[in-house]
Amino acid sequence: MNEIQSRRNFLKAAVAAGTAVSTMGPVLSTRAMAEPRSAGEKLNLAVIGVAARGGANLAGVSSQNIVMLCDIDGHRLAEAAARYPKAKTTDDFRKVFDEKNLDGVVISTPDHMHAIPVVRALQRKLPVYCEKPLTHSIAEARLISRMTAESGVVTQMGNQIHNHPANNYRRVVEAIQAGVIGQVKRVEVWNGGGVRVGKRVENAKPPEHVNYDLWVGPAPMRPFHESHFHFNWRYWWDFGGGQLADFVCHYMDLPYWALGLKYPKTVVATGEKGHDGDNETPMRMRVEYEYEARGDQPPVHMTWYHGGWKPEGAEVYGKGSAVLFEGTDGRLLADYTTRKVFMEGGGEPKEVEQTIPDSIGHHEEFIQAIRDNSPNTTCNFQYGALLSECGHLGNLSYRLGGQRLEWDAANMKATNCPEADSLISREYRKGWSLT
Repeated sequence: MNEIQSRRNFLKAAVAAGTAVSTMGPVLSTRAMAEPRSAGEKLNLAVIGVAARGGANLAGVSSQNIVMLCDIDGHRLAEAAARYPKAKTTDDFRKVFDEKNLDGVVISTPDHMHAIPVVRALQRKLPVYCEKPLTHSIAEARLISRMTAESGVVTQMGNQIHNHPANNYRRVVEAIQAGVIGQVKRVEVWNGGGVRVGKRVENAKPPEHVNYDLWVGPAPMRPFHESHFHFNWRYWWDFGGGQLADFVCHYMDLPYWALGLKYPKTVVATGEKGHDGDNETPMRMRVEYEYEARGDQPPVHMTWYHGGWKPEGAEVYGKGSAVLFEGTDGRLLADYTTRKVFMEGGGEPKEVEQTIPDSIGHHEEFIQAIRDNSPNTTCNFQYGALLSECGHLGNLSYRLGGQRLEWDAANMKATNCPEADSLISREYRKGWSLT
């Protein structure tokens, strides 16, 4: 692969990407180059990462022709291959893009390995589905957002709750946008999860069935250990973004969608490890985001909590994880599948007409968009990049000691904190590059 590009060139490209981010909401209207496909024609799909979330995504697209499977874990790959015996197999994602007959690719690698295969797919104008968060850094998110806008390729981030069969998020968005609780100036979001405690090791060898060098990819090399492998990678900065990055795209999706939020103007985070492991990501966290007014909508102050921290008085709601909209006329409490309105004075909320069609399913939406050659997915990469950046900014403030960041979104800069530049992008291990 190409030698690592310099940070200066990467930042220059990513800043340019930031100026090209769409100002639209989650639905786009750009048209790709391929011809629409018939309803009965099965798509040829490759799947990179075939177990855990990758296994769920593989099952989600199993109605199509699975022509290639890729995983660095030979045991996991063999199990998937037994279910799809006609599919080619490889432990190297780069070989996936040598296939000539693909209609799309599904990517379910760890966060630090999202951007490189996603960019490969976009360069080839190949429809691509990728797990959340979309990227491991802000600069990667901006670059992928720009490439998505320019290519017109069908994309979908793995933000499955957005298209949950209960359609609860849709009904919440309709209520908020219909003004059921008045104008919303305050949102509080809490998630009950924390950290799986892990330890660093000095010397250890990976199992023979694991291609560990490819698993590490562009991240710094460290000795193999189960405490940062498979799911546990989420709790180390080299590979993931902790609980915030893991769930921000699910829970912040609701206020971003309902209120039309884009980039915050300020971000400040506090947190604590609260465990005896070596993991860098915090067990508990609170992040304050401030957003400017949008049209006739007022400024919004939004707070994220995880690891047991919650808004004062939240116990009364009996929710381990939830989103609370506070409006001038009442409050709306929601989680993945339920919602409840509390009106000022105890009155009944007004009826709201359904304006958002029910979902056909998250993976089905991706498949149908490829068939129609219309990238009108509701969690396309431009929207996914916004949600991912929200989480990255909270982690950025935390990693800088709780520094309050004044965020210049157009130039991808914390104007009051130049030391943030080193974390907005990341250095890739020698031999790895996005281009």
